[in-house]
Amino acid sequence: MPTVGSRLFSGPNLKRLRAYAPALVLVALCILITIANPNFIEPRNLVRIANSASVPLTLAMGLTFIILLGSIDLSVEGSLSVAAMVTVLLATNDANANAYGWLAVIAAISASTVMGLTTGIIQTYLRIPSFMATLGVWFIGLGISVYMLGGSAVRLMDPSIRDLALARFLGLPFAVWVALAAFLIACTVQYYTRLGRHITAIGGGEDVAELSGINLRRVRIMAFGLAGFFFGIAGVLAAAQLGRSDAVIADGRLFAAVTAVVVGGTALTGGEGGVVNTLVGVLIVTVLSNGMILLGVSPYVQQTVQGLMIIAAVALSLDRLRLQIVK
Repeated sequence: MPTVGSRLFSGPNLKRLRAYAPALVLVALCILITIANPNFIEPRNLVRIANSASVPLTLAMGLTFIILLGSIDLSVEGSLSVAAMVTVLLATNDANANAYGWLAVIAAISASTVMGLTTGIIQTYLRIPSFMATLGVWFIGLGISVYMLGGSAVRLMDPSIRDLALARFLGLPFAVWVALAAFLIACTVQYYTRLGRHITAIGGGEDVAELSGINLRRVRIMAFGLAGFFFGIAGVLAAAQLGRSDAVIADGRLFAAVTAVVVGGTALTGGEGGVVNTLVGVLIVTVLSNGMILLGVSPYVQQTVQGLMIIAAVALSLDRLRLQIVK
């Protein structure tokens, strides 16, 4: 006769529990940190958390679609740095006489989107693994950015673009609203468009997807282009928040984005998870980081905790019944 424990941890129930685990972890984190330091739930700190999550959330939206494919995109930092560089150099700045205003923002997002499309073309037509193709684009993007900036920091002096970080609406910085808009766009693409369904189908089984009539090459190129679009938005937000662009503006962004996607429960093997999971993952990472700062935890210990969190998240997200070989 099956026990309560065996019924609870049977296949369907275990899968359901694994799906809700990130949300439960987020709630538990908020409760524990609040008990340890009640300042955590002060409105000022909650706004700080939302503002800190805006760039990682936008980056992670783009990365989610690539991981859903069963691929990986390491060009995050290269694309972000190019977008930030284009924004700063075309808007009012202290290095040249350009003053194109919001046309600079459109150009920045377009440049990052083109980088994504180029990555997809390289990966599909040259049949280069996504790891190596995106690694190359990462370094190309960083190189172009450093060269155009002359190796120094260039200040962003356009007040309307800076307002993305400085101005507020309903008590929240405009950057937070832009990130939420990016999240809604990502939700629409994943759940209400053919492209979103095809991306998930390819991640769940590429051979089956191809037999179903899905054009694998076109979907992959569009997915990388979509990722580049979100990376471009994140680059504009990063430039607005920091008020400048330099060679290190994108440092550490890849780690934060991958961590958020994995912790949220999107499987690295593809086909499972999505942008809603990633939103929860971004909040977990941001809340944990904020909580450890409030509790006075050493930065070195914070890195250790984040590393352990990634390992635990990957271990919980993998379906070992489907995964016969691990490389």
